[in-house]
Amino acid sequence: MRLYDYFRSSAAYRVRIALNLKGFAPEREFVHLRRNVQRSDDYLALNPQGLVPALVTDGGDVLTQSLAIIEYLDETHPEPPLLPATPEARARVRGIALAIACDIHPLNNLRVLEYLKGTLGVTDAHKDAWYKYWIDTGLEALETRLARDPATGRFCHGDAPTLADICLVPQLANARRMNIDVTPYATLTRIEAAAISLPAFVDAAPARQPDAE
Repeated sequence: MRLYDYFRSSAAYRVRIALNLKGFAPEREFVHLRRNVQRSDDYLALNPQGLVPALVTDGGDVLTQSLAIIEYLDETHPEPPLLPATPEARARVRGIALAIACDIHPLNNLRVLEYLKGTLGVTDAHKDAWYKYWIDTGLEALETRLARDPATGRFCHGDAPTLADICLVPQLANARRMNIDVTPYATLTRIEAAAISLPAFVDAAPARQPDAE
């Protein structure tokens, strides 16, 4: 397999965690988003969206979108499972993951922030306020949900990491990088602490990647 990656991408971070949990070490190609390598002809031929990650399977298929890639890995290599056994539990885990990947992250990724500033002329202060508002709105709801749900355990669902934790850890890392105070989110940070005690999460961290700056 070959992973097209960028150290600071939350979506790529998710896939790195999943690959580590599954015990894979794919070949790596680094796509520097701030240098617009994702808009190069070669990369657009691979992934017309111009986003990372992309995973080329050992069969030569090109997979995009982090959650789709992670579920592919889970379906083709079931151990350890990244989704729980019952339909209800799987729906719960997917709901948590999608709340992060679809409702929080897209409003704050690099291309949105660059559009706010470069095209709409938003000031840095207003751009940062935008980021903080959507992060806090999303994390507050997630904290409430997980804190009161008996299905929450050491991790987002029970006592083993799932797709939900794979999404949560990169989102909290991004929040800290943007100087967002995450201390009000006691349940989320407790779960994060459990996750980053595992080598699969530690080794996927942005600072540990070969292309880190």
